[in-house]
Amino acid sequence: MLDRQGITTPTPIQAATLPDSLAGRDVLGRGRTGSGKTYAFLLPVIARLAAERRTPRPRAPRALILAPTRELVSQIEAAAAPLAKAAGLTTRTVFGGVGQKPQVDALHRGVDIVIACPGRLEDLIGQKHCTLADIEITVLDEADHMADLGFLPGVRRLLAATPKGSQRLLFSATLDKAIDALVKQFLANPVTHQADSAQSPVATMSHHVLHIERDQRVAILTDLASAPGRTVVFTRTKHGAKALARQLNRNGVPAVDLHGNLSQNARTRNMDAFHSGEATALVATDIAARGIHVDDVALVVHADPPSEHKAYLHRSGRTARAGNEGTVVTLMTSDQVKDVRDLTKAAGIKPQTTRVDSVAHPILVQLAPGERSRPGAFEPVVVQPERRPAGEGAGSRKSRPGSRARKRQAADGTAPAQRGQGSSKGGSGNGAKQGAKPAAAASGTKPAGSGGGRRRGGRGGGSGNGGGNGAGTGAATGGGRPHSAASFSSGRR
Repeated sequence: MLDRQGITTPTPIQAATLPDSLAGRDVLGRGRTGSGKTYAFLLPVIARLAAERRTPRPRAPRALILAPTRELVSQIEAAAAPLAKAAGLTTRTVFGGVGQKPQVDALHRGVDIVIACPGRLEDLIGQKHCTLADIEITVLDEADHMADLGFLPGVRRLLAATPKGSQRLLFSATLDKAIDALVKQFLANPVTHQADSAQSPVATMSHHVLHIERDQRVAILTDLASAPGRTVVFTRTKHGAKALARQLNRNGVPAVDLHGNLSQNARTRNMDAFHSGEATALVATDIAARGIHVDDVALVVHADPPSEHKAYLHRSGRTARAGNEGTVVTLMTSDQVKDVRDLTKAAGIKPQTTRVDSVAHPILVQLAPGERSRPGAFEPVVVQPERRPAGEGAGSRKSRPGSRARKRQAADGTAPAQRGQGSSKGGSGNGAKQGAKPAAAASGTKPAGSGGGRRRGGRGGGSGNGGGNGAGTGAATGGGRPHSAASFSSGRR
């Protein structure tokens, strides 16, 4: 199976960890992004389960793989599914932002390997749809990113629910105090393997800093992204990612954005477009810096310098993967000189710095060689949802996730767009609460909800865009007006 995928020689992290993990030992593995950690833990998981030839009980998976983001969960599943199928095993992804019924149905039938984000898995366990009592081997991938996102309390609860004495593998790009505490609590006599230095950049990656004026930023990014090949551009904020993708599209560069305010369908659509080449530029927040693999990314651009060196290394790791060459460019304005100097020093990077005052500067062609092309904006195919009958609500309160679950989902960007729960006859329904901040919705600082019913007067019964006194836009948006898949807010939750 691996031979058919062209995988014949183990990477350093695989060669270091596989003998111990296949022998049943608890393993702590550290390797930089793109080092091959995924197969380092998938192979022992599948080998262990296949050797026992046991059918999983309903609701009781045999192996658990935890990852911090939906994209990483989906990527792990893509690598695991063919190996599992060849071994006669089943897999299932579990994450928020999508309906839980397919996940629940699969768990009830019985599944060997669950690949999950912590928040949704805890929700399903709380609803008695899943138990971890039969787990034989647990993997925690990107453990340091789990810590950065504040997921460790949930991770601790999930690990505590797995049987004592079961095998546990923890993989991370960096090892710090938060990870040490997790290791001491849950790993038994672990073998530690570090395949490379925590700060070692990829040898085939070249690093450059372009000292620019802020008003030249979009023009320079457009020139770099219009060169042949795929480009990943990083911004600090979700609003910045959406705005920059829009500007690139306006300038003829087909671009998509990726950030926590997009629905799962929109995130999947945008990643598929980038994989296929329909979009040649991906503008993302740090959600894409961990574990997302796209072949042949020639250029990574930090449109906003990251806040710390770990983020720089993980962002930069989207290029020069699996031995390929790649170029990393950081755009720096005059007020960012000290911050960028400190950042690259902490990352162990010695970039070449060039002052660039226009798109005519020859360094741009050197960094992104080839004829510039601007074929036009990326235009997604939008499937309009069916209209709701007037007055039909968005569901009872009991069908909605609890506030604790919504907070978790919002933390890792897994919460779907909220819907107002307005009454069809007026009264002080929840639509008033949803619609109490029209200014925030208009400015992109919060996803606007869709109305649960048509307002007939009185207080509240409008949509998320309606005012609390019933004088807002509830009548216009009530009853389920269709929204395009691209109409998600880019603001901060």
